[in-house]
Amino acid sequence: MSEPINIAFLGLGVMGGPIAGHLARAGHSVTVYNRTAAKASAWLDRHQRDGLAVAMAETPADAARGKDVVLSCVGNDADLAEVLFGAQGAVAELCPGALFIDHTTVSPETARQVAKATSARGVLAVDAPVSGGQSGAEAGALSIMCGGKDDALAAARPIMDAYAARIVHVGGPGAGQGAKAVNQICIAGILGGLAEGLRFAQQAGLDTDKVFEAVSGGAAQSWQMVNRWDTMTRNEFDFGFAIDWMRKDLDIALTEARAHGISLPVTALVDQFYASVQAKGGGRQDTSALIRHLPDGSST
Repeated sequence: MSEPINIAFLGLGVMGGPIAGHLARAGHSVTVYNRTAAKASAWLDRHQRDGLAVAMAETPADAARGKDVVLSCVGNDADLAEVLFGAQGAVAELCPGALFIDHTTVSPETARQVAKATSARGVLAVDAPVSGGQSGAEAGALSIMCGGKDDALAAARPIMDAYAARIVHVGGPGAGQGAKAVNQICIAGILGGLAEGLRFAQQAGLDTDKVFEAVSGGAAQSWQMVNRWDTMTRNEFDFGFAIDWMRKDLDIALTEARAHGISLPVTALVDQFYASVQAKGGGRQDTSALIRHLPDGSST
């Protein structure tokens, strides 16, 4: 284990809450902030009962004051701007030599702006979006794609080791967010095919368990198939990463693609399929609920 460090963690959602917990269990002193104070209070109570060195702050600035490392995992670009640069933002409290790690999925341009602003204060910054979903966060087995300077990554890696199975330095500031866009583009296509394949099996009257057995060991196999085929057959879609957030991520990917003159027709189509599931009230269901855009043959 690395030496104990004074850490602030901003954002305790389905990803941030477990990550902050891993940091506390690794022996670090962790002060948390969350926009909904009740969620931060509940997190604090759970981890205090385990005898961990944890505290709660009322503002991002209070959380960051005097800390060696500040991490964030919030909703979107606007949320990140607020916790960093708002009236009670964390950046004003960061001292030269401190480290900032952002696990939010934001645009590459936002990540570059954050890196520039923190660098002006002598602060190391890493844009470090994650993949692995709620289950990966809870298991401490996330894949982290990182952008930033070499010295920033060297400082961040021992911190992220507490909750990561894979850490890859992709390139300079913003490169981690670019890689996350690639990740979401690929997942969109995989889930589109998986939803259609499963619905075909159901409507054709095939035994879906036997179909899974037959195809999951070959070229069609994917993480989504292995982990979501069974739950999709049961119309269970409560597994963390919500469609609302996926559409936010796909918007980042599509916007970045347009800026580079790139066409992403499959991604754009799947994004519209997700929009149809949102219109049915499925925005908070997980991304495998994409299958709901396909008729299931029922009369209801």
